[in-house]
Amino acid sequence: MEDKARVRATVAAARRARPDDERTGAAALIADRVLVLPEVVAAGTVAAYVSTPSEPGTLPLRAALRARGSRVLLPVLLPDGDLDWAVDDGAVRPGLRPSIEEPTASRLGSAAIAGADVVVCPATAVASDGTRLGRGGGSYDRALARTGGLVVALLHDDEVLARLPRAPHDRPVHVAVTPTRTLRLRATARSSPEG
Repeated sequence: MEDKARVRATVAAARRARPDDERTGAAALIADRVLVLPEVVAAGTVAAYVSTPSEPGTLPLRAALRARGSRVLLPVLLPDGDLDWAVDDGAVRPGLRPSIEEPTASRLGSAAIAGADVVVCPATAVASDGTRLGRGGGSYDRALARTGGLVVALLHDDEVLARLPRAPHDRPVHVAVTPTRTLRLRATARSSPEG
């Protein structure tokens, strides 16, 4: 657990230090890379998220997916730490935690993620074996247990690491996308949906 805390602190500091123009450019480059993934091209439904200011931005990706006719789902953090989902119509508001925005559309329930062909999820870091390090609340690990779709993490280049500690409940990602790379990770076997 100490290693996870250290990586989270290091990444958080580096993200806060990134200039705004670098963040804006990274968001556009990441969107371009995600949009050409064959699984995303073929997807009817994509679960994504509203990025925080320090995370790799998702606004260009979400807008492009909606423009091409994809149904985009966004998470809503629940008091118990689980995630509900709603359709992304472009409108967001402060959520349970004011620093995390959520969609304003009607909620669909926590099982709605099971219908996503692709899940684009946040990550603090990802290892080459697909291990994903989140913020530590377990919300996405619970949500990812409900989907059999391709799981894509959005990162900055320096957040793809050789290895990370992995707990039994940690759900892997299949693809890591950065501004300069698209990496198919070793954990490519998709888990079957649960719950």
